[in-house]
Parts: sequence; C-alpha cells; structure tokens
Amino acid sequence: MTGFSRSLKQGQKFMQPRSTLPKLNGILAGSEEPVFRVLPQRVVDDMKHPRSESALVWNSIYPRAQPTLDLAQLLSLTPLWGSSIGPISDRLVPYYWGFDQDGRRLPNLDRVLDRIDGPGPRTEVDLFLLGEGELILVEAKHMARLGKCGRFGSGRCPEIHAVPSSSSCRYWAEGPSHFATVLDLGLKPELDDPAPACDSHYQLARTALVGNALSRVLNRRLHLWLIVPRMRWGALERDWIDFSERISDDQLWRRLRVLAWEDIHALGRRGIRR
Repeated sequence: MTGFSRSLKQGQKFMQPRSTLPKLNGILAGSEEPVFRVLPQRVVDDMKHPRSESALVWNSIYPRAQPTLDLAQLLSLTPLWGSSIGPISDRLVPYYWGFDQDGRRLPNLDRVLDRIDGPGPRTEVDLFLLGEGELILVEAKHMARLGKCGRFGSGRCPEIHAVPSSSSCRYWAEGPSHFATVLDLGLKPELDDPAPACDSHYQLARTALVGNALSRVLNRRLHLWLIVPRMRWGALERDWIDFSERISDDQLWRRLRVLAWEDIHALGRRGIRR
C-alpha cells in the first residue's frame, strides 16, 4: 500500500485532539473554535503572542470568513505583484494549516503530503482557501524571509555535501516530488555547488508541489499567493520574482499573487463569534 492510498485517519495519527482548549492571548476572536484542539503545537504556541505570524493569519482571516471569503473581492484588491485575471465568482472556505475552523482536515491533504514529502518533515502551508472551482495556497509572512533548505544550510545536502549514508534528495528524483513537475530550478546541484536555486526557493517550491498535486486530486484550479506586510515587500520582492519566473505553466504564473495584509484588513469584518 502506498502512502498516497492511506486513509485520512492514518495520516492524522501524528496529531491527537487536545482535551482542553489552550489560552491564546494573541487571538482577538474565535479562540473557542474546535480547530485549536487539533492545530500543530508549534502553531498554538505561536498564537499565544499577539505579534506572531500565526496570530496574524488567524486574526486577519477568521473575522472575514464567516463562513467564507469572496474570491472576487480578494481579486479586486490591487496586488503588490501579480497580473489581472478578471473576476472569478467563488466562495472560499479557509483551512488554517490544513484544518477548517471546526477542526476538519482538508480532504486528501494527508495523502498528498505522503506522496510528495514521504516520511520526512511535512510541508506546512499556512492557509488553504478551497472553493467550488478554485484552490489557493497562501504563504503568509510577517517579519520572516522565505524559507530556505535546512539541509543545505547545515551542510547536509545529499547532492552537494556528500553526506555519508544519505540517499539522494527526493525533490530531484524522478516522480511526483520532482521539482521539475512545476518549476525550472536549473540543473541538479552537484558537489560543492555554492548556491543552488533549490536552496533559495525551497519553501515556495515545496508549496507549489503540494498545491499542484492537491489541485489535481480535488479537481480545482491552483493559485499560489504570498501575503506580506507592505513594508516587508521590498525585502522579499527579488526572491519572489525569481521564483515566479521559474514556474513552468504560464496559466499558473498568471494566478501567482502577492497581497498586503493591510489590504486584507481593509476588507472589513463579518459577524464574529466570540
């Protein structure tokens, strides 16, 4: 039995529901939602701090998604980067780190993660927005930079550092995890390569791989978005543009988008359950 065919229940063994809800000082509303019983502990701990990235995601999206977000309204915002794709009518259900506010797992996500990431660390996407026809994967940033490859940074890249007893990187091997499935990162890195593109774009590349596989399983059209504070865009712009130029599918490239948190906040709030 392959990892892709495992049941959702099997895929969730690593995450047991908490018997009590934690105290979350960083959350402005909705802290009693069932999702807080099942979110990864790292995320929950981060939400205890009002200025954290996780608190920013929840406090920005939850009050405006009661129960859904209007995609046409989001697309009407002037992006920091992105092309016009015209209005698309769809209602989007947020899945925070893969769970809706009632604690239900995004369908097929664990199967896709098994298939793309294998037994190693899972790709953690901050926010999924699922509609009837569209699927948006959001990488959310506050003050942090886009994530790089931890193995390369620590001198453990199996392609470059000749790590003893290490297999090759699954993202350079033929199959559904191959970087080339969605983007062009150039030639496979070789011994002592000083700065491979897969290091610079590691986080976004893995997100794109998961999004591509998940959109096919769910039969949705894929979008990839980055949401950042307006003041931080200048520090991230060069890396984002280089990543965007490597996307193989021209239609997916048109559905890449960078939005400012300030513009999300300007949308106003819907009814909030406290």
